[in-house]
Amino acid sequence: MREEILRLIEKNARIDLKEAAILLGKTEVEVANAIADMEKEKIICGYYTMIDWEKTSEDRVTALIEVRVTPQRGSGFDEIAERIMKYDEVKAVYLMSGGFDFTLLIEEASMKEIAQFVTNKLSTLDSILNTATHFILKKYKDYGTVLADTEERMLVTP
Repeated sequence: MREEILRLIEKNARIDLKEAAILLGKTEVEVANAIADMEKEKIICGYYTMIDWEKTSEDRVTALIEVRVTPQRGSGFDEIAERIMKYDEVKAVYLMSGGFDFTLLIEEASMKEIAQFVTNKLSTLDSILNTATHFILKKYKDYGTVLADTEERMLVTP
């Protein structure tokens, strides 16, 4: 039942307990208790609202920053990740395979603010070897939700 609940609330965190219970064939109390248990166990770590900022008046830029580091003796990547996570600008930190060690997700009001974060905060950390910043130009789909208005394309024939 736990995995079924997780799948339901992953798609709609605001689902009504009564509706969830009906869909799962359980009582509201069973569903509520299972959710509370998973929150205590940190299986459910939070609830978020997905916003399509392009449809608002706020001018926001999202960047993915690849970071290569020198792992710390005794703690590997964990100590570095903990330092990076403390910055308010950092929305997510992922340990990666491949040419870089971490990928960071940053959302700020401007490219200049992201550049200042990389220059003044991130690159000044001792273990940082180099970074590569990639700006997201347009989001078409985010966490399974289609964001971009897709226009039907006209068929062109010779």
